[in-house]
Formats: sequence, C-alpha cells, structure tokens
Amino acid sequence: MGINETQSKDLKLLGDRLKRFRTDKGLTLKQLGYLIDKDPQSISRVEMGNINPTYLFLLDLCKGLGVDISEVLKDLQK
Repeated sequence: MGINETQSKDLKLLGDRLKRFRTDKGLTLKQLGYLIDKDPQSISRVEMGNINPTYLFLLDLCKGLGVDISEVLKDLQK
C-alpha cells in the first residue's frame, strides 16, 4: 500500500519542521548525523518528506536536536 497525497503532504510538513529545528540549532546534516549515529542522507530524505521515519528514528532525531517529540508533532495534524 502506497502513501496517498494527504500523507505525502503530512510527511513534507514533518520534514520541514525537523529541518527548521536543525537549522535553528545551526547544525548541518552531517553534524546531526554524527550526534545520533545516522547517515546524513537518511536525515535528508526525512526532511524532504521522501520517507516515513519510524518512531525510533524520529525519537533519535528529536534527541539529537534537543527537542521534545511533542514539539515536533505539535499542530501538524489539522
């Protein structure tokens, strides 16, 4: 089962929010990847909304960004 248009937009919104948190912290993809032991390309794919991150991947991203997962997800679903 593929991702529908609404879900694709939701993933893009999530990715945009994660990227904003990362850039606000002044971190590059490489730096964040080093902090959470993930490859920068995978983080980039999440930020672009190209993949649906697992809960554990999302938790790692939030930890690396120093932000609570609830802040990342806040107001994304309307």
